[in-house]
Formats: sequence, C-alpha cells, structure tokens
Amino acid sequence: MALELFDSKTQELRPFTPLTAGHVEMYVCGPTVQSAPHLGHLRSALVYDILRRWLIATNHTVTMVRNVTDIDDKVLVNAGSRDWIEFAREVELTFDEAYLALNILEPTHKPHATEHIADMIELTRKLIQLGHAYQATDGSANVFFDTTSWPEYGELTNQKLENMEGESDVTFGRKSPNDFALFKAHKSDEPETAAWETPWGKARPGWHIECSAMAKYFLGESFDIHGGGLDLRFPHHENELAQSRAAGDQFANFWTHNALVTINGNKMSKSLGNGVSVKDLEQAGSWGAIRYWLSSAQYRSNLDYSESSIRDAQAALDRITGFLKRTTNVKVIEIDYAKLPQAFTDALNADLNVPGALAVLHDVVRAGNTAFDASDTEKLLDSVEQVKAMIHVLGLTFVYQEPVISEELQRQVEELLTKRQEAKLAKDFALADQIRAEIEDLGVTLKDMKDQTMWSFNG
Repeated sequence: MALELFDSKTQELRPFTPLTAGHVEMYVCGPTVQSAPHLGHLRSALVYDILRRWLIATNHTVTMVRNVTDIDDKVLVNAGSRDWIEFAREVELTFDEAYLALNILEPTHKPHATEHIADMIELTRKLIQLGHAYQATDGSANVFFDTTSWPEYGELTNQKLENMEGESDVTFGRKSPNDFALFKAHKSDEPETAAWETPWGKARPGWHIECSAMAKYFLGESFDIHGGGLDLRFPHHENELAQSRAAGDQFANFWTHNALVTINGNKMSKSLGNGVSVKDLEQAGSWGAIRYWLSSAQYRSNLDYSESSIRDAQAALDRITGFLKRTTNVKVIEIDYAKLPQAFTDALNADLNVPGALAVLHDVVRAGNTAFDASDTEKLLDSVEQVKAMIHVLGLTFVYQEPVISEELQRQVEELLTKRQEAKLAKDFALADQIRAEIEDLGVTLKDMKDQTMWSFNG
C-alpha cells in the first residue's frame, strides 16, 4: 500500500507520488509572530513533522520550508510602543522553544517575510503586467489582486466569487470587495521601519503575497505539498493559489489541512477566554505526553482538550517507556525502518492515520512484555526493535534515551556476567547469586532469558 493523502483541493484521497522521485518538497505556513503559541499552532507543526518523518522513513529526502510572518497588522498592534522588530523576534523565540521542546525537526528553510520584500515586489509587478493586479484607484500605495481577472478564483474552497466574503482591513482604492491586498500603503501612525520603498510608494506586504513569494524562492514554480491549519484554507490559501497560478506557476500539487483544537467541545477563542497556552501545557505534564496527545487524533479530525488530556496521554506514554526501561539491553539497537510492523506502515500510509499507528505500537508493547515475562529472547528483541523504530517515526524518541554508561562500567558488568555464567555452568549457584548481587549494586537490573541474560542500567 502506497501513501495516500487527502487533497483539500480535489476533496479526495489521492495516491501521493512526488514530482521528483525520491524527493519531496513541502511548504508549511508557519506562525505570525504576534503572540505566544497556543495549542493550534503546536498541533499544526506536529502534523507536518510526523508527515516529514514518515516520508524520510519511506526513503525520501525532504525539503521543508516553514515561514515566519514577522510583519503584519497584528504584529504592529501588539507591539504597542515597543520596537516591533524586537517584539517579533521575542515572540518567534517562544515558538522556537516550544517546537524544540515538542521534538519538532528544524525546517530545511525558515524564511522571514521581511527578508523577501524584493521577491514580493517582483511577483506583484508581474501580476500587474499580466492584468491580474492594480494599484489603488485613489493613487495610494495600496495594490490589489483583481479577483474578477482570474476565473478560477475559489477553486481551492469550491466557492463562487459572489458568495465569498472579502477582506475588510484595506478598502481604500479597491475596485471590488473581493479583491485582496498585495501591498498596503504606509500609514502615518505606523513606524517608519514597517514600510519599504516600492514602485507604488511606501508600503508593506499583504499577508498572502508573502507565502507565494517565499514558496517560489525556495521551491520553484511547482512543489509537492502545501500544508497548514484548516483555518488558513480561506482566505489565505485560496488567495495564495490564485495569485501564484495567475502569475503562471503551478504551485502546490497537494493541499493538506489539519483540523482545529477544541476545548471541552468548544471552539478555542480569545473571546471565550478558553485558550490553552504553552505555559498551561507545561504545567499539565511532560512534553512527551503533550506530543503524544497532540498525535492522538487523525489530523483531519478536531482534537479536544480537557483537564484529563495530558494525564491520560502520560499514562499511555508511560506504558511505552516502562516497556523499554524494563526490557532494553544496554547494547544499542540501531533504528531499522525495515522492522516497522506492516500494520503500522499501512496506518500511516492511509492518510497519516497516527491513532491507528499508536494502536499498533501499544499492541507490540504488550507482545513484548509477554515475551519478556516468558523469557522469549527472540520475540522480545524483535518487539524492542519494532517499538524503537515506531517511536522514532512518531517523534517520541525523547521518551526513552539510551543510558549513558562509561566504557569502564560496561566492561566491568560484562566481566561479571561472564564469571556468573561460568559459576552457573559449574553449578556453583551461591557464587552466581553473589556475583548477581555485585552487578545489581552497580545499578544494573538483570533478567535471565532462555538463552542469555539481559541487563539494563537503572540510571
């Protein structure tokens, strides 16, 4: 079974084949650094981290671009009297810290909107030349995309132009209420540093033009996957697609959108005062448990948070951790993706069904514990290798770290194990028990299997 993904544009499951064999290019909408991250941000980042890890596990190289929108209306408003550049950097740092704690892989490229103003100007200039954009009718530096010029506008969300709700933040000089801003004229009450010289006057970019320009800069005119939260599908992604296609680019071959996070069954919103911050999560449990919980619903299904969410996730995670601590020999077992159970592979290939993959993981943990109790070395080691490969794919590797043991301690334990085995063969069981006690005094747990003795360090 090959990987299938649900394409939000065609509204169907499609077999995923990269445009270039063996290599996948992904663009994921990253944060607008206007305020600290919340559950929705973390879930979206995690979904595409697992997709990326799965593509790597299935023999693909991956170029991942995750942008940072560091110039935006809300960035300027929330910065208040502070320098908005400094403010944006500080907020971005809180995202970076959360991603690191959550074991999110660093993107291949992390472009900032403010670094690509020239690319946005060039794309806007091209759209004007092609008749798909225009400078504001009032002569200001506002520049708009002409939605009536692109007959396919609405193709991502399957909407008709007359039924869409246009943007309300920039209206001056707009021909149609559905036209959206590519550049916004500088306002007198905004910092001088928040505007750039453009062919149309001092202005800063609109939100949508940023991603089109940065995606093209790093990935070219076409790439494999564009991802983001479901709340970005309209208008952000719809507008990205329209302006990029109107400029002559194929843009994304697949569109993927993760569903939202709810709180006790209710939509998370500032107006309801039910947001859950990163600080709230840190107090609720370990980052391993947070990652596990964020993975516990299929990405296109809403994920509901309650007081017991992280506690329940921690209990499930402890069963995995407990198995590895109980059974894993000090000898490092290399990660081998060939050991992944077929059921696990089938689950992830079925539109990234992580809950199904987690169910397989727990089945193998149970089988491994049974093998351990039955002193069945072969089945136990097979289970251990499968579990370690699966948690690596799921990014749960930080729930268990190989113990750091000095070469001297390892040599000492192995010598004592050899002497104990010799004593047992000589039927000197008193000496064997004495040596066992010496080994355990070193902080080591022994488990006699049918054909060998396994040991693990307690530290």
